[in-house]
Amino acid sequence: MTPRVRVLIADDDPLFMDALEAILGIEAQIEVAGRAHDGEEALRLAGELEPDVVLMDLSMPVVDGFEASERIRAEAPDTAVVVLTGSSYAEDVEKALQAGVSGYVTKDRIAQDLVRTVLAASD
Repeated sequence: MTPRVRVLIADDDPLFMDALEAILGIEAQIEVAGRAHDGEEALRLAGELEPDVVLMDLSMPVVDGFEASERIRAEAPDTAVVVLTGSSYAEDVEKALQAGVSGYVTKDRIAQDLVRTVLAASD
């Protein structure tokens, strides 16, 4: 049996997290390990849960997704971070890539790209 990819969802919208969890739940290879409602909680849970992939919103309270992504990558280099955001601005993409993210999915492309991007990031 193939090991499951453990995912931490970090987003400040609980209904959106429910939708993400439902989409990811369809894929047998993916397990949602936890949910964080802000960047600070994402940092804490990434350390505690040691997920394979963190799905990170960029616009979150307390600690934004850029800083949280950079810190997770520094503290847990084996954990991939995939950005999920409504922003497709080139500046945001560049800043996220500089923070060390493995992928960038805009929220309008989640249905098409999410599962594929999570599995690719975990390799």
